Amino acid sequence: MGDPPAASRGPAIVWNLRPVETSVRRGYSGGMKALRIVAAALAVAGGPAMASTGTTAVAATATFAGGCFWCIEEAFRQTPGVLKAVSGYTGGEKANPTYKEVCSGRTGHAEAVQVTYDPAKVDYGTLLDLFWRVHDPTQLNRQGNDVGTQYRSAIFTHDEAQKKAAEASKAALDASGALGKPVVTVIEPAKVFYPAEAYHQEYYTNNKAQPYCEYVIRPKLKKLGLKH
Repeated sequence: MGDPPAASRGPAIVWNLRPVETSVRRGYSGGMKALRIVAAALAVAGGPAMASTGTTAVAATATFAGGCFWCIEEAFRQTPGVLKAVSGYTGGEKANPTYKEVCSGRTGHAEAVQVTYDPAKVDYGTLLDLFWRVHDPTQLNRQGNDVGTQYRSAIFTHDEAQKKAAEASKAALDASGALGKPVVTVIEPAKVFYPAEAYHQEYYTNNKAQPYCEYVIRPKLKKLGLKH
């Protein structure tokens, strides 16, 4: 199913390694700090999309698309309070799509990561903050040399609270001028999420020697202050 696990996404030398943080720092003073303040201010009381056991909220779900899911999965996976980060496909029409089908751009799906988190330890605003920083939200249907609607920037909201928080966060980021370009991230209701093939899960952890991991993912993790 799909590409073999050892496959990389093209020659190492062609990838655009400029993460969004570079634009932020150039765009205005105090960029990274301001993004964190924006996200923190927009955290939704009570936490959105929470699952319950009896009367106790135990977990919440958030879904993000920001280019190759290998990149953003690892960043979310390392975030304190995140219980699980799963790479997969969502936003399209075909049931149970394969990686090869999604890569064709004909299924309508985006490569995405579904995050299960403990809202007592990390709030939705913090996850939004990381999402803005782990990819370039001024690029709609591409990230670097990954081009196509399957690489679109999107937030898939699971309830009204997430929708309002995502819209407010996007508007605040746009108004700040931090990125120097309009934020084009699409915000839409969550659809069925299909986990990707097993070899895509924790891809960076299991394939650190691959060129895509070495030259694209590792620099992003390093700039975010995460384990790399």
